[in-house]
Amino acid sequence: MTSEMSGADLTREGTSRVAGAKGLRLRYHEAGPQDPAAPVLVMLHGGGPGASAWSTFGHLLPGFARHFRTLLVDQPGFGASDKPEPDRDFFSFSAAAVAALLDELGIARAHFAGTSLGGGACVRLALDHPDKADRLLLMAPGGLSLNVFSADPPEGVRRLIEFGAAPEPTREGMRAFLTTLVHDPSSVTDDLVEERYAAALDPEARRGAQRVGAAFARWPEGALLWREAHRVTRPTLLTWGREDRVNPLDGAFVALKAMPDARLHVFPRCGHLAFAERAEEFLRLAVDFLKGPA
Repeated sequence: MTSEMSGADLTREGTSRVAGAKGLRLRYHEAGPQDPAAPVLVMLHGGGPGASAWSTFGHLLPGFARHFRTLLVDQPGFGASDKPEPDRDFFSFSAAAVAALLDELGIARAHFAGTSLGGGACVRLALDHPDKADRLLLMAPGGLSLNVFSADPPEGVRRLIEFGAAPEPTREGMRAFLTTLVHDPSSVTDDLVEERYAAALDPEARRGAQRVGAAFARWPEGALLWREAHRVTRPTLLTWGREDRVNPLDGAFVALKAMPDARLHVFPRCGHLAFAERAEEFLRLAVDFLKGPA
């Protein structure tokens, strides 16, 4: 027998949990079967001002929770998790924290899904803790992509840098950044801009973003995950939006070629957030892959 949270409980507050992870406190949202034998799915959000696990994946939690014990984790430096200064490159720092969280929760092995920054952390976790990783679902992952034809840095990254570098970040700067994440600019509503802008202005959120950015500057080699793509042997589904302006589609091809068990799905008329712009199609694709044969 398995027990699941009712639909009424699948809210930000109703699913919120906090646990220790080797000296860090990480916030996560959990829903799904509580049977110890149930498969586990850990989802790691992307970066950017105001980013968190819930703001990124909350809309997908009911769908995934029907099949998996699903944990949406605020990475270190984001959301309601601790925001320390990383002592190594961010991907390695986040992967170690998530691995420690799983140990704290008694989870030996899980599927990992991550978008952008979170995708890079998932790759590093699979490299550094291969015994913990089952299947990987990577949505335009950072670090793993190597742009072949597109300018570097891409438009979305430039907008992110501009927002973070501004002495006084503005709503206009937030809107400009968010618009680069999607194919249809009308999906960037005033409410969305206001929510992310307010979250980004929180002093702790700004401190976390600065520390994450500093880690990439201090340990730039750690971001070059594409150089280790050939060592990622777990079954992997790469998903990409054809019109991605943050991690352009051509960045997928080196990883696709190098990874022994990778496949690629491209969503047309989608930007960096294809999992949000094509949520139902993405969910069907993801569940089919994650429940595939061993």
